[in-house]
Amino acid sequence: MKFNLLTIFPHIFDSYINESILKRAQAKDLITINPVNLRDFATDKHSIIDDTPYGGGPGMIMKVEPLYKAIKDIRSKAKKKHRVVLLSPQGKSFTQKVASDYAKLDEITFVCGRYEGFDARVSEFVDEEVSIGSYVLSGGELPALVVTEAVARLLPGVLGHEHSADDETYSKDLDYIEYPQYTRPEVFEVNGQELKVPEILLSGDHQKIKEWRKNKSSKK
Repeated sequence: MKFNLLTIFPHIFDSYINESILKRAQAKDLITINPVNLRDFATDKHSIIDDTPYGGGPGMIMKVEPLYKAIKDIRSKAKKKHRVVLLSPQGKSFTQKVASDYAKLDEITFVCGRYEGFDARVSEFVDEEVSIGSYVLSGGELPALVVTEAVARLLPGVLGHEHSADDETYSKDLDYIEYPQYTRPEVFEVNGQELKVPEILLSGDHQKIKEWRKNKSSKK
């Protein structure tokens, strides 16, 4: 699967996409992460991609022309199942269900904003708008990374175990929270208190463990 990250800061992703899961997924050719520099599509010799807002007000607005040209160029080269997503506070909420839907695509393009936002006409050239939460960031780059990782880890072969994502929080529905997990030591002592691993997990009875995990998930 291919992820296009349309931004004015194409190197802002360098560290994160070259570590851990995303690095391994790219090395195995399971995903391609393609930062795209919006300034390459500017319409003037100074590569200007923003301007003052009509009607007055603080800040700068990202211009529609370079965004349109960039999206058009990406669409002309894209694979069959492709979607262009504008990352914005007013978009629909990003959930695990949305991640699962995106994981069925061949290619996805994230449009990352900056400054005071986009010229509203940009929305005419994208497929949908998505928000990762009810708060405001300085740009869409962090949301793009959030969605990229959430989608990538659902693709076959990306995680170390083929069933690693099966019982995770939100993997079944928005009310599902994964059961609590424990590892060594069996007893952890702190400030005179013994914090123990639940005995059922030490029993070796896989059916009872399965039932315990199911009950703990539903209780949460």
